[in-house]
Amino acid sequence: MLTFEDCLALCELTEEEVRAIAQHEGIPEMAAAELGNYLVCTPTGKLSLKEMIRDDIAAAQGAGNRTRVLTLKLVLRDYILRHPYCESRHRAALHVPERRNSAMESHQ
Repeated sequence: MLTFEDCLALCELTEEEVRAIAQHEGIPEMAAAELGNYLVCTPTGKLSLKEMIRDDIAAAQGAGNRTRVLTLKLVLRDYILRHPYCESRHRAALHVPERRNSAMESHQ
């Protein structure tokens, strides 16, 4: 039988990221690890995970839980550093420059 630690080791997320997903979706942490592992495999899923963490920050702010707000802001920062595609200022650096067609250049 797999433990939570086993599932966490198999996915590309930290324990705090999985907890943020569990809180956002209202599901157990084991299910959140599975969902997060699925979402982190796609660019749109990575963006969804970022938004989940942002939603959790807003909820913690609304509840006046400053400690949770600070914790989640660190989680968000670390998530963006490990998954730069989900941050617009990093997306340009991830795109491969277009190759120029040398045959077309010689005709111009």
